Amino acid sequence: MSLNLRKILIVLIIAISSSYSTIYSQTEKEKINTLITQKRSFNKNNKVSTVYKIQLFNGVEKKAYAKKNQFQSIFPMYKVKIIYITPEWKTQVGNFATRLEADRILNIIQQKFIGAFVLKDKI
Repeated sequence: MSLNLRKILIVLIIAISSSYSTIYSQTEKEKINTLITQKRSFNKNNKVSTVYKIQLFNGVEKKAYAKKNQFQSIFPMYKVKIIYITPEWKTQVGNFATRLEADRILNIIQQKFIGAFVLKDKI
């Protein structure tokens, strides 16, 4: 092969490989941008919110339900629920947006449920 032909062949190979890398990098950038867009959309639709709950009881199942029934008879205006987190049952009230709101309700509840306290949770 002549020297000129080799030079032309080398230049042609370099040009082709650089065009492939440019095309490849553009498709990768597009994929990354698509993933970023998808992540932003997911984050908007699946927000994790911080709420405050008042815990009335933590212990065995039978007593947890008894506390729930007792609470509902005294304070029917508040939502109370039972949660099981191994190995204990928890009786909790509300999903309050702020700590201040939860503390205000806690002051009322503690007149009948002395051991109640506010805890922070994510939903």
